[in-house]
Amino acid sequence: MEEFLQLPEEKPYLELVDGVVKQKAAPQWLHGLLQLGFGAGINQHAWPRQLAVAFSEIREAFGRDSLVPDIGVYRWERVPRTEAGEVVNGPPTPPNIAIEIRSPDQGIGDLVDKCRRFLAHGTELALVVVPEHRTVILVRADESVTTLRGDDRIDLSPVLPDFELTVRELFEMLVMGRGRV
Repeated sequence: MEEFLQLPEEKPYLELVDGVVKQKAAPQWLHGLLQLGFGAGINQHAWPRQLAVAFSEIREAFGRDSLVPDIGVYRWERVPRTEAGEVVNGPPTPPNIAIEIRSPDQGIGDLVDKCRRFLAHGTELALVVVPEHRTVILVRADESVTTLRGDDRIDLSPVLPDFELTVRELFEMLVMGRGRV
């Protein structure tokens, strides 16, 4: 792990999965917009309430894994800050919520397995966003897997219990000029 963490960062990011180095898929248009929009929606809800903060591609490390979720949501009190409240760089820590957005060359099963790795590291909730199917796969610590569609609410409890976003609303941001970002 120490050797891996000393490697220079490159894009697409390298990840360590059970001691094996792998490169993440390069993001494309759908991926990029969903990543920014979903993260912004979370921050619009969570930031003013000081509940959590969504970050894009923050490395975490645990055991033989060093993963980079597309979106990592950290409870407010877990974000490293100075005494004045300014965010600073900190150690690679697993997020409270990990969100992966499928790129065309990624397998859905592989991403669900990656979500399970996040959960094994202490992440409370993990999601896979599947643009071509307009679905969100919710993976919980109890190992339950639920596929959400249409008007299903994307439930980010217990980290963000009052967060309101449906799968339909998430994908509406792909229509330029409609939906919320």
